[in-house]
Amino acid sequence: TDLGPAAAPLPSSSLLLRYYLVSSFVCNAVAFVEEPSGGRSDGYCGRILRAQTQGTRKDGHHEFRLRVEGDPESYQPGSTYRVVLLATSPSYFRGFTLISLKEGREGTADDDYTGHFQIIDEDDTQFMTNCPPAVTESTPRRRTRIQVLWTAPPTGSGCVILKASIVQKRIIYFQDEGSLTVRLCEKGNSTTEAPAIECCACGTAKYRLTFYGNWSEKVHPKDYPRRANHWSALIGASHSRGYVLWEYGGYASEGVRQVAEFGSPIKMEEEIRQKGDEVLTVIKTKAQWPAWQPLNLRAAPSAEFSVDRTRHLMSFLTMLGPSPDWNVGLSGEDLCTKDCGWVQRLVTDLIPWDAGTDGGVTYESPNKPTNPQEKIRPLTSLDHPQSPFYDPEGGAITPVAKVVVERIARKGEQCNVVPDTIDDIVADIGQEEKEEDDTPETCIYSGWSPWSACSSATCEKGRRMRQRMLKAQLDLSVPCPHTQDFQPCMGPGCSMEEPSTCMMSEWISWSACSVSCGMGMRSRERYVKQYPEDGSLCQLNTEETEKCVVNEECYTIPCMLSPWSDWSDCSVTCGRGVRTRQRMLKSDPAECTEELEQTEKCMLPECPVDCMVSEWSEWSECNKSCGKGHTIRTRMVKLEPQFGGSACPETIQRKKCKIRKCRPKTKEERGGGGGGGNRRRRGKQGRDSAVEEQPAGCRMQPWSSWTDCTKHCSGGIQERFMTVKKRAKGSGTASCKDRKEIRACNVHPC
Repeated sequence: TDLGPAAAPLPSSSLLLRYYLVSSFVCNAVAFVEEPSGGRSDGYCGRILRAQTQGTRKDGHHEFRLRVEGDPESYQPGSTYRVVLLATSPSYFRGFTLISLKEGREGTADDDYTGHFQIIDEDDTQFMTNCPPAVTESTPRRRTRIQVLWTAPPTGSGCVILKASIVQKRIIYFQDEGSLTVRLCEKGNSTTEAPAIECCACGTAKYRLTFYGNWSEKVHPKDYPRRANHWSALIGASHSRGYVLWEYGGYASEGVRQVAEFGSPIKMEEEIRQKGDEVLTVIKTKAQWPAWQPLNLRAAPSAEFSVDRTRHLMSFLTMLGPSPDWNVGLSGEDLCTKDCGWVQRLVTDLIPWDAGTDGGVTYESPNKPTNPQEKIRPLTSLDHPQSPFYDPEGGAITPVAKVVVERIARKGEQCNVVPDTIDDIVADIGQEEKEEDDTPETCIYSGWSPWSACSSATCEKGRRMRQRMLKAQLDLSVPCPHTQDFQPCMGPGCSMEEPSTCMMSEWISWSACSVSCGMGMRSRERYVKQYPEDGSLCQLNTEETEKCVVNEECYTIPCMLSPWSDWSDCSVTCGRGVRTRQRMLKSDPAECTEELEQTEKCMLPECPVDCMVSEWSEWSECNKSCGKGHTIRTRMVKLEPQFGGSACPETIQRKKCKIRKCRPKTKEERGGGGGGGNRRRRGKQGRDSAVEEQPAGCRMQPWSSWTDCTKHCSGGIQERFMTVKKRAKGSGTASCKDRKEIRACNVHPC
């Protein structure tokens, strides 16, 4: 959208630099004047103030880094990515500005900006007031990391430049290249806004899709669900451009939701079949329980499908369970080449993605439907601290699966521009079983003929033969042997085979010896290529071990230890605890005294400490000997609250008291006689109350001063005293005694 007239060029570095210097927290390092109006854009960022800094400008190559999580080389149009700005310890920054520009643009016009940012933490980041496409700090303070989400622009937007500038004290860091600038180009389109190329391949191609799950406790140990881990049934299709099963930045259909949340492919298959001619083949494999097993125990699931000129895209998905709505898969993978041929082989690592229909953050989170539904997006290592894929450094997620798509046949007349390779020719021979032999690659054969009858009609060993024809010899200097093959056999009713009809791979090479010196062990493995048709398990060995010797004359190493494991979680959730790590002993325990477990202290944020108070004291004496008064009781704070603990309750309580009515004052007490007038006027307010409160027959000293408060805050007490000066003759002692008053002080909270 054009929000203003065209602007005169201004380098994006000046624009980013100018953003910062407007901020008040660097005002002591800058002086700025308003941008002249003539010739400037009146759009979003045209009214930003021009600034001139007195601070130092540096490149910041090693201290700071701008990165897009996963470090992709390209972006998927409409997809959302996490963008992180980092400072390497001990560096930090106080402020920053982040923008996203079309490649080659200067940032002087509104149309120069592309994609859009989304705020994650409003306490840390906000959109710049005078330039909404830019993101800046909410408050100036020390920080080592900020993060925002960035949604890529639509298809045809070309390459994008993400740029950051940061402020540290009086130093401005900005780069046009290097660690504060990231260049991303549209996936499959790294140059211009080219439209999608139509497929020009001829005939059809047949492919085999093989799914290798790598989601296991060993590779992804955090919170791995040991009991119910599995891959759901894989579901997909080969289809035209007019049909999209799923895509990043799109919304999940009901079929995708049911796969993502429940692992059910039924609705998804129904949606696919309803597309009619848009779909050529439905792709399906069975579910896998558990999610991972060695290939020698379970073959990787596979399915075959076909493509043609119209329906040359392939998409699929499968759920990793249990999970909220997490899947892996491919979306719209094009198997047609620009040379009018068919892709020979495709290998892709798969990371999980979120279908946007459930808000859970762990494998076994309770159902939490997302309302409104969110867009499909790849999971990242910074999504949530409780996520099993969380990495505080924002590294890429380790792939949970791999898919291999291999072309196994072509049919019909082909029109590929590039001549066929040897792999193309071999793939077109047919889907005959390929035996592993040492045939040179330059020799092209037909398929094997059927086996001949056995040369023995009894249970004595004989042999049978099969043949194949040499179709092409691509290098005349390399001989082409093996046109005949022989195999031992027996007559009818006799069997040389084991009850199991497993097809095994060749043995893999021997492993390295288990010791670097002396006698150890080595092993080798093979795996099951094909299981018996009756579903029984293979009984053949898949592993062999044997002794090995390395340097017989070396000294024996008494201890062979594995590396230390990672430290365990802290034994407490707050405060001080311990954590442990272990290592394994690989040699004779009788000759090794090294420790196999270590323990160290660990410290988590302090636990909340609630306030603790003593029991209430007894009620004090009434502060008046007659008339209305009050009495108090107190309790002491034994432990102040810390680290967010409960606040202290009240520590002083007061209630009214009345011992007896005060008697009327006598003439003498009222100060009768002429000489006492001046004395009554002096200190009247301080002493009259003491006289009025003196018991009959007693002469009392004036009240003493109040003592210091027993506490500086949260409620203390003060005391003062009145002592007997003289007792009248014949007066009783019960009412003529020393007195004490108590009052509360410093009642404000600490």
